[in-house]
Amino acid sequence: MIEAVLETALYAEDLDKAEAFYDNVLGLQKIRRGGNRHIFYRCGAGVLLIFNPNETETPIDNDPFPVPLHGARGPGHVCFTVTADDLEAMAQRIEAAGVAIESEVTWRSGVRSLYFRDPAGNSLEIAPRSLWNS
Repeated sequence: MIEAVLETALYAEDLDKAEAFYDNVLGLQKIRRGGNRHIFYRCGAGVLLIFNPNETETPIDNDPFPVPLHGARGPGHVCFTVTADDLEAMAQRIEAAGVAIESEVTWRSGVRSLYFRDPAGNSLEIAPRSLWNS
């Protein structure tokens, strides 16, 4: 039986802008950057992968890690969990960085989530883990 999602991938053509955003605005812990191909971030027990689709759609000669070609165009979505106490602090951090909160939703359970975008246009959400408990 599947227990959890280990990795989540988003795509961004400008990895420098993505790196500045995920490092400085969200404060994620970078695992490593691989040139203009990818950046990997620790995200709780999982990993957030940011790929440049222009690179991941092209085969690498003699690739020691022959992962199938992949890539996506257009905005993706990921939801990050925070404690209910940290939701407002994250909202303030995001807005202080000049990033607009696009939408705030209070679900039927009373749990709030906030939506905003990264520089590549990906739709990001922050919400307490309890969002899916009701």
